[in-house]
Amino acid sequence: MGDLIKSELKEENMKNGSFVADTEQIENQSVMPAEDLKADDSAESEKTETKDETSQNGGKERKKGKKEKEIIYDEKGREIIDFDKVLKKKRFFLFVKRCFDLFASLFGLIVFFLPFLFIAFLIKCTSKGPVFFRQERVGKGGKVFRIFKFRTMVVDAEAKGLQITVGKDSRITGIGKVLRKTKMDEMPQLINVFLGQMSFVGPRPEVKKYVDMYDDYQKNVLRVKPGITELASIVYRDENEVLAKSENPEKTYIEEIMPTKIGLNMQYIKKMGVFYDLKLIFKTFIAILKR
Repeated sequence: MGDLIKSELKEENMKNGSFVADTEQIENQSVMPAEDLKADDSAESEKTETKDETSQNGGKERKKGKKEKEIIYDEKGREIIDFDKVLKKKRFFLFVKRCFDLFASLFGLIVFFLPFLFIAFLIKCTSKGPVFFRQERVGKGGKVFRIFKFRTMVVDAEAKGLQITVGKDSRITGIGKVLRKTKMDEMPQLINVFLGQMSFVGPRPEVKKYVDMYDDYQKNVLRVKPGITELASIVYRDENEVLAKSENPEKTYIEEIMPTKIGLNMQYIKKMGVFYDLKLIFKTFIAILKR
């Protein structure tokens, strides 16, 4: 033990620039009693264990004094989001988003011009009626606009059934089945995006009949532009099949699917950003390829 203490003192003195050459001085220095050494080792061990425990807990002890953000829920179990605060923070992003929508939609309309003509030709050759299906939808701020979609159903389909599509709907045309499966029927909405009525990513625009059923809090989804794709569309990509299994499809949509979609749309508004939007676009392509 004496030799060990000598060595440690020698190294310490060298660090401080005051190395004592005379080893007799070291030998004459008082040596720490064994009991004190044990107590010191024990204290050091406790410090090490505490440090390791803190490290394993992800530094929770250091963060103990930091107040965590509390999530508040309403009586229906919905997270209460301060949309005024969220949208204020995302003003610059929304400006960038509109610039992207404008140029990307113009580029898309140019690139898909010939494929659009070919699809229009097929629609006209296989069924009677117009190329486009135009329907009133509710957009940002509750403003009503007419959406562009390739027609995939027979003429006056809404008068012959529900405003939602259920399973293997008999109103769907032959070419319409292909367009719906590949989501190509949604592509003409690039026109709505270019006109500023829609965005590439955002809550899907709903018909007025169902929007009138929203409560005041749910209407917050109308504070952003609707989109061609969204998180809810990815989650409910097989919505038609789900509704087909219901005895009352419209009731199932209103009471189960619609509230869940609105909740997902609210989460989108909270999380929306450049990378999150790109992530949803990528997930949409993956979902289409898996169909």
